[in-house]
Amino acid sequence: MIELVVDAAGLARSRFAVSPLHEVAATLLPWGVRPNGHTDPWVARARRVLRRARLPLLSELALDGGGYVPDFLNPLPAGPSPSVEDELERVRNTPPDRVLAELTALVAGRPDSGLPGGRLRPEVRRAMARGGAQVARRVADELRCYWDLAFAPYWDTAKATLEAEVDRCAGVQARHGAAGLFNSLHPDIAWQDGALRVDSPFTVAMPVPLVIVVPSLVAPRPAVAVDPVCGERRPPMLVFPVPDRATAAVPPSAELAKLLGPTRAGLLTALARPASTTQLAKRHFLSPATVSYHLGVLHQAGLVTRARDGRAVLYRRTSAGSRLATTG
Repeated sequence: MIELVVDAAGLARSRFAVSPLHEVAATLLPWGVRPNGHTDPWVARARRVLRRARLPLLSELALDGGGYVPDFLNPLPAGPSPSVEDELERVRNTPPDRVLAELTALVAGRPDSGLPGGRLRPEVRRAMARGGAQVARRVADELRCYWDLAFAPYWDTAKATLEAEVDRCAGVQARHGAAGLFNSLHPDIAWQDGALRVDSPFTVAMPVPLVIVVPSLVAPRPAVAVDPVCGERRPPMLVFPVPDRATAAVPPSAELAKLLGPTRAGLLTALARPASTTQLAKRHFLSPATVSYHLGVLHQAGLVTRARDGRAVLYRRTSAGSRLATTG
């Protein structure tokens, strides 16, 4: 359990933010490294990019089990909706001592909190030998490449979804207060007696000056980023999965994703209700052309049908498509 004690002043300073680099860094955590049948297709696509692109530092910092992804990859959002350029510049300009301290924390872990230590892989060690500034510059360059390949084409739609969630939260707070808001975010997040409690395998209890709350389309469950570096501490960042989002239909099984590929499997599963190319593109953070191509393949295979409904063309699963989607 993570317990963050926030007084009235800290609660007043707490804020929401939409962070593009958070979504990037979140795919380096274990749920992104080992996609399964419940992994969002967007995450699975991003991970394929990371495996295929030449991004040695990010690849070596990605977790395949427990551990810690250094916080400088994902700086605290400076405002309510920073641009990716602003956040990449902050990564590039991370103080060298901070970079090295976080990489040292990666090795040491926090045994008293249940966070195991890790190891530095060869490319990271070589970069560290050239200094923290070198590491920050190289990580920023790799994040830029990863962003361009895996996230940029879908960010406008993703950002709109995240900002709509922030607006929803603002309405909840206006009607029910801060306690009602935090208790509405996720079943694993609770506000009680001046403390924010988040269900977690780690054990942390600490007073904090404020909390930065970040909605995520990548994170499958709540998480708290707590500064592992001794000395001046940064405010914690509470991340929560966006509830009831359009893409939150029953995910395809691992077997169906293996058979059809994650994109086609996701589209077929999403067609439990008829939908247009445009609707599916928005829900799955894909271009309409990409959705049209994959629907064409499913149509040729006899798994979906299409029919005009006014100005739109709606796709529906055939009986064969439904059997495959529900039993695959």
